[in-house]
Amino acid sequence: MDLNSDLGEGFGAWRLGDDEALLRIVTSANVACGFHAGDAMTMRRVCEWAADRGVAIGAQVGYRDLAGFGRRRIDYDTMELRDEIIYQIAALDGFCRLQGERVRYVKPHGALYNTAAVDPWQASAILGAILDYDRSLPVLCQPDSELARGAESAGLRAVTEGFPDRAYQADGSLVSRRIPRAVISDPDVVAERAVRMARAGEVEAADGTIVPCLVESLCVHGDTPGAVELARHVRAGLEAAGVLMAPFAGPLL
Repeated sequence: MDLNSDLGEGFGAWRLGDDEALLRIVTSANVACGFHAGDAMTMRRVCEWAADRGVAIGAQVGYRDLAGFGRRRIDYDTMELRDEIIYQIAALDGFCRLQGERVRYVKPHGALYNTAAVDPWQASAILGAILDYDRSLPVLCQPDSELARGAESAGLRAVTEGFPDRAYQADGSLVSRRIPRAVISDPDVVAERAVRMARAGEVEAADGTIVPCLVESLCVHGDTPGAVELARHVRAGLEAAGVLMAPFAGPLL
């Protein structure tokens, strides 16, 4: 099982989360590429730390929305969104290459992630960017989403992920962050949910419904309160349950 986290989400003098500490725990790092968060120096620093620790680096691409942290839907022209995603992947890839690494996968952020799960046009913009830039890159996405189905149709690898620190609805989608208790912050509860996803392939929704959740990667959000402690509990719980931890996107050959 892979454990990923959204990192590099600071900007200028503003810092968010403890990237260095999380990189000692996770196996994959979704690094912000400067549109919803992040900047050149932050990207370089996180790539250096990740490469030193053998953590796989993924491009966390988002809307051009620093003020809204990429959590507000934007109705883009499909080709414009495609090219802005290529721009973000390429920017991060440059800093990876300075470390003898490369971007190993793509993950949409925030509102783009949620929109691409249900909107075939925005999903197609993400997939078009990957096809144009490097069709070997997997895309990290929700199970049974438009993005996952589109990736499979396009011959790309869709890697499905679960969110032990987020509440789910009965249809398998995430509860909106605008709703109370959408983010789960109790480390023991989050770890228990992670083990259930990894071992049983299911998650309990907010209404008590048991929802199938067959995933290859688990995400602990870097901006969740107590994210480092949550990630430690999740990894410890998975390892205690006999789950082998490794990046889904393997090392360079």
